[in-house]
Amino acid sequence: MPDDTKLHAQDGDVVLLVGVKHKNHLFRLTAGKVLQTHRGEIAHDDLIGKPWGSVIRSHIGRTFHLLEPTLAELILELPRRTQILYPKDIGFILLTIGAGPGKRVGEAGSGSGAMTLALSEAVGAGGHVYSYDSHPDSLDLAEKNLDRFGHPERVTFRQADIEDGLDAADLDAFFLDVPSPERAVPAVHGALKPGGGFGCIVPTANQATVLIAALEATSFAFIDICEVMLRYYRANSERFRPTDRMVAHTGYLVFARPVLA
Repeated sequence: MPDDTKLHAQDGDVVLLVGVKHKNHLFRLTAGKVLQTHRGEIAHDDLIGKPWGSVIRSHIGRTFHLLEPTLAELILELPRRTQILYPKDIGFILLTIGAGPGKRVGEAGSGSGAMTLALSEAVGAGGHVYSYDSHPDSLDLAEKNLDRFGHPERVTFRQADIEDGLDAADLDAFFLDVPSPERAVPAVHGALKPGGGFGCIVPTANQATVLIAALEATSFAFIDICEVMLRYYRANSERFRPTDRMVAHTGYLVFARPVLA
């Protein structure tokens, strides 16, 4: 028999309320609390026990839909101070570097915690993520986002300049999203197990070429570079066509494997 509790929102669940024109509210259900929106108040108690997909009305009669957020929705709705990685890139990165159940994975920098959240989901309860950032404000926000929406027990945060070396070793994979990744390549090579998965995102072509040279000089092999482009279409049966706007180039993705010299 299916677990009926999984079909209904429960106290402690992270939920997504979607209003008209996709005005979203992402939060964790807590008995006794009240959500304040520009379209009225909604008591958390009125959501607890409701089936996912239910229509919810605020105290002034405005409607929302109650959804269990996907990982992509969580990432896009995270509070942030800087630009986050897009789900279109994150999914490809996770598969390419081999961040799966039970894996030990490192990343730098932590940013707003979008990639950290995705990595902690990917490695599961049996894996672990080591997240490094030199900026305390970024670490603080990433930790808060993991506490609110993710699995903080699967992540160890470190304030450190990774150019000076890493305290983790024999990692299965590592992802870099820092301003000058070429400076961190030796430290990452030392932290990865031979043949592990390495990934990095850089916004410009000249940064990509500098990174390639650093990888070649530090016993990385099988270097690949790509970019992921995603185009949505209007879901209208009578006027089906591409949407007016497209998330095209967001960065060059660089992948490699550390090998023995």
